[in-house]
Amino acid sequence: MVLFVFSRIDDSGPVIMERIVYILSGGHVKDMAFLREKLREDAEKPCLICADGGARHLHALGMVPKAIIGDMDSLDQGLQNDFARKGAEIITYPNRKDETDTQLALEYAFSLNPKAIRIFGALGGRIDHTLANLSLLVVGAKRGIETKVIDPYCEVFVIEKDCVIEGKPGQTISLLPISTVVAGINLSGFEYPLTDGTMEIGRPYGISNRLAASKAIVSIASGYLLVIHYSKAGIFPEGE
Repeated sequence: MVLFVFSRIDDSGPVIMERIVYILSGGHVKDMAFLREKLREDAEKPCLICADGGARHLHALGMVPKAIIGDMDSLDQGLQNDFARKGAEIITYPNRKDETDTQLALEYAFSLNPKAIRIFGALGGRIDHTLANLSLLVVGAKRGIETKVIDPYCEVFVIEKDCVIEGKPGQTISLLPISTVVAGINLSGFEYPLTDGTMEIGRPYGISNRLAASKAIVSIASGYLLVIHYSKAGIFPEGE
């Protein structure tokens, strides 16, 4: 992955850097080697934001985030103090709040004017947190900032217009509506193409499509479409 760093001078403040921001959520990260490899793909020192207990993942890797954000119910005081001594900003919110810690971390990431956002540790474990994290991808789509949830098996993102998906023939791509209705769906480069289709919640016929070429195109006329792109053909999380 090649990262391009751009700068913009704002008359009201300092130079703002546009780059990829990485968020570490507090969910399962079973493959720490995978996480380390993905963070090292950044040509610059990666810009890291942790949602509360997500800081534990970075501690295991010996890395320090720019900021740790949340109610700190999943990160003990000793680790908070250690990260603070090493330069991390600790932003604490009350336990009784409407936002999840990952949502707060995402809002902070948006404030950094990123080129794109990558979220790790957001899948698996509690299904309610997983669904909440996936719903946050809509916010990235609305802002026009490429936002993806990534684990060793797949990457997940939301589109509201069109996108080009690059991969290898045979890789599984599942498409699900994350709004009530997604209309005007066109799929090319897939084993099962589609022209002017409609997907509705409660009729998941977009599951388990496959790439028929190294490049596929998805376009939609309205709504928000969740895209799940599995990285290895025929290989899925255990039990699926």
